[in-house]
Amino acid sequence: MHWAVFIAIKILNMLFNTIEFIIFLPVVVILYYLIAPRYRWILLLAASYYFYMSWKVEYIFLIVVSTLIDYTTGLLMERLPTKKARFPLLLLSLCSNLGLLFFFKYYNFAVGNLNSVFSHFGFQHDIPLMSFLLPVGISFYTFQTLSYSIDVFFGRQKAEKHLGYFALYVSFFPQLVAGPIERFSRLTPQLKKAHVFTYENLANGIRLILYGLFIKMVIADNLSGIVDKIYMNPSVFSSIDLLIGMFFYSFQIYSDFYGYSIIAIGSALIMGVHLMDNFKNPYLSKNISEFWQRWHISLSTWFRDYLYFPLGGNRVSKLRWIINILIVFVVSGIWHGANWTFIIWGGLFGMIYIIESTLNEWFKFERTYKPYSFGHLLLATKTFILVTVIWVFFRSQSLEEALNILNFVIRNTNIEAAALDIPFSVWFFLLLFVVSDIMLYNKRFDTWVNNFPVFLRWGIYSVLIFSIICFAGVDNFPFIYFQF
Repeated sequence: MHWAVFIAIKILNMLFNTIEFIIFLPVVVILYYLIAPRYRWILLLAASYYFYMSWKVEYIFLIVVSTLIDYTTGLLMERLPTKKARFPLLLLSLCSNLGLLFFFKYYNFAVGNLNSVFSHFGFQHDIPLMSFLLPVGISFYTFQTLSYSIDVFFGRQKAEKHLGYFALYVSFFPQLVAGPIERFSRLTPQLKKAHVFTYENLANGIRLILYGLFIKMVIADNLSGIVDKIYMNPSVFSSIDLLIGMFFYSFQIYSDFYGYSIIAIGSALIMGVHLMDNFKNPYLSKNISEFWQRWHISLSTWFRDYLYFPLGGNRVSKLRWIINILIVFVVSGIWHGANWTFIIWGGLFGMIYIIESTLNEWFKFERTYKPYSFGHLLLATKTFILVTVIWVFFRSQSLEEALNILNFVIRNTNIEAAALDIPFSVWFFLLLFVVSDIMLYNKRFDTWVNNFPVFLRWGIYSVLIFSIICFAGVDNFPFIYFQF
């Protein structure tokens, strides 16, 4: 069980794949274009706060506190001439934001491990654990505000003087709870711009939302029940079934998070705001390095800019570079969750990254292959297998569970032990998604489908809508990354 007690997300009122959001978004968009541009920030801020409070009202306090601290420290830092003078303010921003993140996300993990150490050495007194729900999206908006404070400290960003626009930057509802993690310099100028309604933005936004709902509700949600069944009792399943479960989870987490991201991008695009692409066909990557350039791009670039480069990047000795890589990947694992499984998950990615980079440096075995070529697909298959195995640690509730699953994959070779009953529709739609993802290599669904003749476009829309209505998962699973 994860150390962060009660991390499970309750069924909430404003999931992207609910009627509530389908009503909420058009109302906000219509009002957005009806009111004068200089007042739109008020509407969007109110809508964003309402959106977040529909999850848990009390936790809006955390966003407000984080906003006020970073807004104030940013203004004060800009008035000071040297980094030495600004550093205490940066420290205040870092400690307050990371302090809140630690308390809500990592306190129970730290205390639980500390209690285990005390028990090992014979101390009987346990530090009490806390009982609370993890604030949705706290890791995302914390990193978004930290990037602003750090940029102001180094003089890369002017401090925002308008509290309303800064608060909107922190809480913009399409990407508030699961990203993409935007930079102030990229998002805020768009929020201030007097956008004019265009059919192109509306059409592309709806296309992205429709495709995102399809891969979330038809792909991810149907795979979720099967994966959950396997992980609840892996010992009763055959090696084949366990491998199928690992394969399914790779596409469950991808389609779940990718679906959220493009719904967020589409929702913002209708209002003229362009959020960064968060995924670019990661399972077609030739190595782990490229995988992290294509998976959760807003997070990987955040770690690159605010952790890897400050540590020295690759402009250091080989040993120091190895340490830097491991630090970045382990911290990335910790960011995802308060459990040793996430730390190991990040560490494994780091070690494979180092091994692949070193072997390629020595033997130059990774040449540049054309997309869809045999060499490209062969390397992509290798990367997919490695990532699929590592996902076991991400999905498992404990290290013991992860090792048991990998052990059962090797030991449970009795085919008669198979207990999975997988509907044909699951295989069909998963194949459809895989084929479409290959066809969308280095493309985005909205611009890709727009190049088709009108009858073909509407044929695709009809298939997506029909699939959502008839084949969406029976259970409404919260987006996986909401717990981070």
